[in-house]
Order: sequence, then structure tokens, then C-alpha cells
Amino acid sequence: MSDLFSQPFEDDNTPTPSPLQRRVVTVSELTGSIRGLLESSFGDIWVEGEISNCRLWNTGHLYFTLKDSGAQIRAVMYRSAVRYLKFKAEDGLHVIARGRLGVYEPKGEYQLLCDHLQPHGLGALQLAFEQLKKKLQAEGLFDEARKRPLPALPAKIGIVTSLEGAALRDIIKVLSRRHPTLHLVIRPTRVQGDGAAADIAEAIRAIARVPGVEVLIVGRGGGSAEDLQPFNQEPVARAIANCKLPVVSAVGHEVDFTIADFVADVRAPTPSAAAEIVISAKEELEARIDRNGQRLRSAMAAVIERRRSRLHVLASRRGLAGVPARLAMQGRHVAELTHQLQTAMRTTLSRREREFRTLRLRLEACDLRRRLTAIRGRLDAAHGRLQTAVNRRHDRAHARLGAMAARLDSLSPLAVLGRGYAVCWNADRTAIIRRAASVRPGDRVAVVLHEGELECQTIEVVSRTNDSE
Repeated sequence: MSDLFSQPFEDDNTPTPSPLQRRVVTVSELTGSIRGLLESSFGDIWVEGEISNCRLWNTGHLYFTLKDSGAQIRAVMYRSAVRYLKFKAEDGLHVIARGRLGVYEPKGEYQLLCDHLQPHGLGALQLAFEQLKKKLQAEGLFDEARKRPLPALPAKIGIVTSLEGAALRDIIKVLSRRHPTLHLVIRPTRVQGDGAAADIAEAIRAIARVPGVEVLIVGRGGGSAEDLQPFNQEPVARAIANCKLPVVSAVGHEVDFTIADFVADVRAPTPSAAAEIVISAKEELEARIDRNGQRLRSAMAAVIERRRSRLHVLASRRGLAGVPARLAMQGRHVAELTHQLQTAMRTTLSRREREFRTLRLRLEACDLRRRLTAIRGRLDAAHGRLQTAVNRRHDRAHARLGAMAARLDSLSPLAVLGRGYAVCWNADRTAIIRRAASVRPGDRVAVVLHEGELECQTIEVVSRTNDSE
């Protein structure tokens, strides 16, 4: 590049400057030098202006432009700083930004790197409160039409608050004094600090899942605006709006108002007042019952007194002088008739009862269950006799079979063979050889022994004459 710039621009007579008189830099070097100057010249600065072209990217970084009537400057707020914003940055807000100047080298633009934003003239918490209030009101979460009445006589009450706070002690003190038989379900939660809003929302959902809970008290004692901030956040408001139970909000003191107060079905100025509101319906009902009871007793007493006075007036008339005596006679006659009627009724009932027992006995005699029981008994007896007869016949047959087998065994030729005798058959086993003369030398004979057989060949035939012959 130095060779290129060393060439003359106009004519050859122009003197060529020496390299010491001209220093050529790249765009990156120039931009880096500008960035260094800006960063060294400006430290942390506060800039006031109006937000425009505000965009929150999916990376979590916030890009916007700060402007006034005469100029504008691009600004960026990284995700690590955006999460600490107390309000929602949007176009048209007049803010004060704290940051430092920097240069975005790929485009050669200088910008303000913000690490803090605050509304101009209005606190960040108050601005966030107004923004969320406007949003939820537009959705109808504050409408009176969606507010639910509290139960008249709740038997089980849910409480979402901190175990360490005075709010829980105040609520329990009021409820135990005015309604000691109540069943309390307490879900402890954090009520201030980071993450308290999510914890409160989860506690509300957990109480709503407990069977039998009829009303829910959500709150805490007094504190600063920062302490009450969890009840001004959207997760708590959504949890209250979606809760299936009537919700009483009791946050802070009487002068404190939170988003939870607007969304809840009933707002109580203090936790103690919330306890009184929840059971006030019971006391009002008891008082009304007492008043109605007193009115009823007074009305009945007046009616009875009027009837008694009229009775005295009628009794004092001349034509009704004998009425009490006649009434007494009629009462005696009624008593006699009542006694006769009772006697006749007892007699009739006794007769009917005897007839009923007779019919019942006859019916029980025809009862199939009893008849089946008797038949089953006879069947079991017959089965026993049959089994005995069969066993007896079996024993006799077994004895006879044993005797016959013994006799057959005594007559069996095998028994004879067992005593040392043998049976001789001819070669083709068609005849028993009883005489030696029926066999010739060379013939084959089969000799059957008690155990096994012998195949023999005749060598010599010796005929012996029986002495008896």
C-alpha cells in the first residue's frame, strides 16, 4: 500500500513526500483507535433520553435507541443486566441509562453499553406496578364479575404466608378466639426476596389441591415497597386468578395496595382483618339466627296471650257457663272410648299374631330349604348303607377270589413243575410225550422246567415196563 500511495496524483513534477510525513492506517486500526479514545475519555456516564426501536431478542439482549429532540444514540443492554430490570422497557419511556461508550466495529457505529435503566421521574417498581396492572386489567382479571363470594361457614381454611412473620400469628390468634373448631391448612413460603414470587405461586397451587379447603388467605405483614414486590409480580397474580378457591389477599398495611389485592376475590387491609372477614359470615349468620329466634318467640308469646284473653272473654259469657263441665264429660267419654278402642286393638292384634304364627309354621313346613335338608339327610344315610353293602360284597368277592386262586394254583401244572418235575413236548410242540416208545433216536424234544426250557436231542430210547403191567 505504501508503494501505491507513493505515486504522484497530479503530475510528475509534484514532489514526493517522504514516508515520515504520511502514516496510512487500516479501517480496523482507525476504528480501534476511536474505540480506545471513547473508552478512555468516557467512563461510566448517565444519559437521559426517550426509548425508541426497542427490541428484546431471543438471546435475551435488549437493543434500543435513546433520543431527544436533537440527536440519538444506539444502545444495547445485555441479558445479564436485563434480568434485573424492575419494569418493562418499551418505546416512549423517558429513562436515565447508566453505561459506557463502545464501538461496534463491524458497522463502525458507536453505542451505549447499558448496565442499568431507571425511569425518569417515576420509580422502577412503581412503573412495573402500573405496567402489570394495566396488562391484567385489560385481560379482565380485575373485573367484579369474576369475583367469587366467600363461603358462609368454612370448616377448613388454607393459609399461604411465612412461618416466621407476624401475619401468621395474627391470623391464628383471631381464628382461634372467634372460631376455635376451624381446621387450618398452612403452606409456608417465602414472602420477600428473589424467587419469592414463584414460591408463593406454587404454594397457592399446592393449597388448592388439598381436599376440603374452602377459602384461601394469602398475605404477609407490612414492609417497604421492595418487600411487597413479590405480590406485585405476574406469577402470583396468575396463580390467584387460576385458583379454584375464593382468595382473600392480606398484604401489608391498610394503605398498601398490590396486584394480588386487585386479582383476589376479597381484599383485606391487614392479615388480622382477613381472618375476621373469613369468619364474619358465620358470626352474621349466628346473629341473624338469634334475632329470628327472638322474633319468633315474641310472636308466639303474643299469639298465645291473645288466644288466652279471648278464651277468658268467652268463658265469662252467660251462654257458655256450662261449657267446661260439658267438656269434662266429653273428655271422660273420649277417654272411655279410647280405652275400649285400645282393648279391641290389642285383642285383634293378639288374634292376628296367633294366626300369623300358625301360618308361618305351616309355611315353614312347606319350606323347600327344610325339605331339601331332610331329603339330603336321607340321601346321605342311603349312600352310607349302599357304601357299606358295596364294601361287604367287595370283601366277600375278594375272599372267594383268593380261595379260588389258591385252589387253581394247587392244580396248576406249574406248581408240579416247581416240585422238580418236567414236561416233555415233541419237536413241533403239538403233543406231550408220555411214553419213551413214541420217540426215536435222533428226535428233538423240548423239556419245560419250573424255570426255563431245554431243547434236547434223543440219543437213545430205553423202554421200561411198568411193574403194574
